[in-house]
Amino acid sequence: MLPFSDPDSVARYAEGPIRQVPGFLALQQMTRLLLAERVQDDGHVLVLGAGGGLELKAFAEAQRGWRFCGVDPSAEMLGLAERTLGPLGSRVDLCQGYIDSAPSGPFDAATCLLTLHFIPEQERRRTLIELHRRLKPGAPLVVAHHSFPQDDGEKAKWLARYAAFAAASGVPAAHAESAIAAMSERLPLLSPQQDEALLRQAGFADVALFYAAFTFRGWVAYKA
Repeated sequence: MLPFSDPDSVARYAEGPIRQVPGFLALQQMTRLLLAERVQDDGHVLVLGAGGGLELKAFAEAQRGWRFCGVDPSAEMLGLAERTLGPLGSRVDLCQGYIDSAPSGPFDAATCLLTLHFIPEQERRRTLIELHRRLKPGAPLVVAHHSFPQDDGEKAKWLARYAAFAAASGVPAAHAESAIAAMSERLPLLSPQQDEALLRQAGFADVALFYAAFTFRGWVAYKA
C-alpha cells in the first residue's frame, strides 16, 4: 500500500490493473476522450500518479500533439514509465514527488487515476485543491479510484465482489482475499458521496460520474 519501490512489484506492475480493475483499458480510453472534449491538439496535460506510464503511453499514442507532465513519488515507477514510453517519452516530462512537486502550469487538463485511494481525506482534499490551482479556467480533471459504500455490510459486500473479479481474472484466490483485507485495514477509503464532496470543496464544478465498476468510481470535473 506504500509507494511502489520494490523491484519485483515494479516489474509486475503492468499485469495488475488489467486483472484488478474492471474495464481498465476502457477507463483509459474514456479518460482520454473526456480530456479531448476541451484540450486542443497542442495541449499540455498533468498526470498525477504517473508511475508505470500506462496511461501516459495510451494518451500519447492517441493524441500526437499533446505534451505531458507525469508526477509520481517512486523513482522505480518513473523508471518503468520511461521504459514503457520509449520514443514517446520525448513529449513527457517525468517528475518525482507528490502534487507539490508538479509545475505550477497552468495545464490544459489533469488526470489522477488509481491514486487518490492511497491518500488520507485531508491530504486528498489538499491534493485536489493543488490540482485545481494548476489548471486553466474550464480545464477538465479526471479521477478514478476505489470509492464505494463504507458502512460495514455494504463495504464487505463490495470488497468481496472486487476479490471475485480479481480471482476470475487470474489472480490467485488467496492473494485476492489478502488484498481485500489489506485494503480494508490500510487504505483511507471513502464513499462516492464523500469523494464528490471533496471535488466540489476543492473548487471543481459540473462534477459528473462517468465510470463505475465494482469498487471503482471515476469522475470528470472542471475548473470554474
